[in-house]
Amino acid sequence: MKYKNLIIFGTRPEAIKMAPLVKAFLKNPRFETKVCVTAQHREMLDQVLDFFEITPDYDLNLMKPGQNLYGLTADIITGLQPVLEEFQPNYVYVHGDTTTTMGSSIAGFYSGAKICHVEAGLRTFNKKSPFPEEINRTITGHIADYHFAPTQTSYNNLRNEGISKEDILITGNTVIDALFESVSKVDNIDDPEIKKLKSEIDFTKRIVLVTGHRRENHGQGFINICNALKKIGESIDNVQIIYPVHLNPKVQKPVYEILGGIDNVNLIAPLAYPAFVWLMNKCELVITDSGGVQEEAPSLGKPVLVMRDTTERPEAVDVGTVILVGTDKNKIVRETIDLMKNPERYKEMSKLHNPYGDGKACERIVEFIEKLA
Repeated sequence: MKYKNLIIFGTRPEAIKMAPLVKAFLKNPRFETKVCVTAQHREMLDQVLDFFEITPDYDLNLMKPGQNLYGLTADIITGLQPVLEEFQPNYVYVHGDTTTTMGSSIAGFYSGAKICHVEAGLRTFNKKSPFPEEINRTITGHIADYHFAPTQTSYNNLRNEGISKEDILITGNTVIDALFESVSKVDNIDDPEIKKLKSEIDFTKRIVLVTGHRRENHGQGFINICNALKKIGESIDNVQIIYPVHLNPKVQKPVYEILGGIDNVNLIAPLAYPAFVWLMNKCELVITDSGGVQEEAPSLGKPVLVMRDTTERPEAVDVGTVILVGTDKNKIVRETIDLMKNPERYKEMSKLHNPYGDGKACERIVEFIEKLA
């Protein structure tokens, strides 16, 4: 008997982190594994699917103009009903903290499948930060049957919430599995975005890579961030800031108003995953409000300044591979300048052990499920 796996994701970060798990299960003859995408994101999701050569078996294609959390949540649950009824999976795999994750875990529970939560147990203990992700992840954690925690801290969070230790496995984060595969791959592919970056960016300069998009930073937060970047550009010799700007108008407006036309600030279109990995590997420092970048960049030896007041990834803060700077202009400027003008501090931070794993998380997950089956 083959056990049936349904792996569900809908956003670019989920796709990146689930791609190596899809491949690991497809290689295993004990399982019939199918992929369902909700397409909570569409274009960015498709870029990752192409890069990792994954063709979904089911595509709900839910992204629509003016999409909101109410409609998206309902569409995910109702859209999955016919998929679950047709395939009747034994195990449903969801990832992290998106609306797709929360909706899919509810739908999978309704179907009678066992719910497997990848990247389980992360917490800020502030239900409004990150919003709505903290609640999405917590709800999923209380629906899931099996929990794949990336770190000991995540494991402890789950145990403190009453989850049985037999149902939790510390795996490391699957994003490291994906990153190690991708770094070698991007140096050997003919990618037009990477070619464009090579032609437009002066890599003799010190490259600072910036990403920013979080809802809680919209408004004054992004104004502070942009003013900080402007000051950094003025204060550090030979620096080049590269900022792939998120398409949300609430991000675009302050970024282009404050940073547009500054010589050493390159405002570029959002990058597909291969080009982003390539650029992250070439930069000197990362300033971000992303969750996944906090895990990826330290694996490449890149110090990270996190433009958030809270993080569900405290391990990196504790170890010292990332620094929380929030949207405090002075703190962003001060920490960036100090890292770039203090080579000993930079070297120490760049060589610290990354707490998020060794690239074998998916192997551990497959072995765990094999023992259950």
